[in-house]
Amino acid sequence: LVAKPCAHILQIQAGVSRRAQANAVLERVFTSTTSPDSWQIEGLSKQMDWDVRKVQRWFRLRRSQDKPSTLTKFCESMWRLTFYTVSLDLGHTAMLTLSPGQYNYYVAELAFYWSLMLSQFTDIKRKDFIIMFVHHLATITLITFSYCNNMLRVGTLVMCVHDASDIFLEFAKLANYAKYQWICDTGFVVFSIVFFITRLVIYPFWIIYSVLVESWEIIGPYRSWWLLNGLLLVLQTLHVIWFYLIARIAIKAIFKGKVAKDDRSDIESSSEEETDTNVKIRNKSHPNGSEQSLKEGNGTNSFVNGETQDH
Repeated sequence: LVAKPCAHILQIQAGVSRRAQANAVLERVFTSTTSPDSWQIEGLSKQMDWDVRKVQRWFRLRRSQDKPSTLTKFCESMWRLTFYTVSLDLGHTAMLTLSPGQYNYYVAELAFYWSLMLSQFTDIKRKDFIIMFVHHLATITLITFSYCNNMLRVGTLVMCVHDASDIFLEFAKLANYAKYQWICDTGFVVFSIVFFITRLVIYPFWIIYSVLVESWEIIGPYRSWWLLNGLLLVLQTLHVIWFYLIARIAIKAIFKGKVAKDDRSDIESSSEEETDTNVKIRNKSHPNGSEQSLKEGNGTNSFVNGETQDH
């Protein structure tokens, strides 16, 4: 009701992707592997009596037809931007007042992360599927555990710290979908800074330190101490991995002058895999074609285009 009219104002169209022609043989192969290697491509080419390039093109179209449109990704990012903004304000208020508002905050966060976790199994499978599954599982367990054990202050702090940076990530995505590159770049810079401050400074040196060290000194050991800190450290490990990916994007942006594709948001069949297949095929089909194929493989990465599973 809101996101689509905004997308229309920004002239973001759903677009009609080209669909691969129906082919039972290739479809069976596609169900087992979305990116067949060079030997499989050549075998299918002989079996179908097709040119190698035609077989490659079929798999490329078949992969792309399952990708969500820019309009769909825009609506998804706008929904998440709205949620993170509202939840951050709700969590801040609940933390200050210690009112029953914390219950509403917990329910909203728990429902949101359950929706993210369940949607992983219906959306296009992405390269970060395992990482995001572990993150969502740890987050859901931590939210439930902290509420059941009356550790509301710790849980509220953790959720607030996490929501702060995701606001700017979704904002940068919206700007990218609307093709406002400089706004996208600015949003990504702000996101990177906020991510570093909240998740690599505040979270480990204040929140984890308080739960891991200070709680032990104040009240001594308790059974839930091990599980609580284990979950917090799992999240911190994921933060370090994500910041490494963010740093890679930032380094690419310095040399290219614009934010590159978010590595976490790729679907399973990445463009790099496709490029490698093309290089192998062309080198075998055209002895002098290696240089040309490498040139065509350069620059296949698109800009920030992912419906990132939020962390």
